[in-house]
Amino acid sequence: MTKIRTTGARAGMVPLALLAVLAAGCGTQRAGDEAGAGGPSRSAVATPSTPKDFPCPGESPTASPQPSTATRSPTAPPTDHYAENHGFMIPFELHGKRRCQGLAAVARVREALEPQRRRGQFSAESVRKALVGLGYSDGQVQAYPGEGGVGFLIQVDDYPVCVEGSLAGTLDGATTKADAFGGYPDHDGCDQPSGGH
Repeated sequence: MTKIRTTGARAGMVPLALLAVLAAGCGTQRAGDEAGAGGPSRSAVATPSTPKDFPCPGESPTASPQPSTATRSPTAPPTDHYAENHGFMIPFELHGKRRCQGLAAVARVREALEPQRRRGQFSAESVRKALVGLGYSDGQVQAYPGEGGVGFLIQVDDYPVCVEGSLAGTLDGATTKADAFGGYPDHDGCDQPSGGH
């Protein structure tokens, strides 16, 4: 009778099978095992917190602070990667003291542009001159022709705190719009980046 030797092949399969069994068990968690024998509990895991805002000077203490309207969130179908691919173009909201600083800068800008709004002066040069008159340097202020008026962008400081808006004529009269935000991800300054990663 002829005997076929398979012990060598079987011996090699045992470690392979053992490895597969051990790998299948990695990363699994059984119900009731959250705090396991001396393991960390789920509550010990750090979670990001939402910054608390407080009323700024001039705001009603009972009114809840409103998020900046400068935040542009593109709308896209859930299967589209538009938001993911264009996240670098969405500015940061301001919170805490920086939010108050932004709101104060917006109020100063609106006050400085109010005489021009009343007179209907919508030139980029007159808007630039008014904003530089607030103490911002030429390098901090951009003013450019926009739809029916003038758009502007100010880098208030290096954090950055930015103010963006427009002075424009409408059918109902002239309007001044201004919003504060905190710059962009992966980008220095206040101008909207044209490319990201």
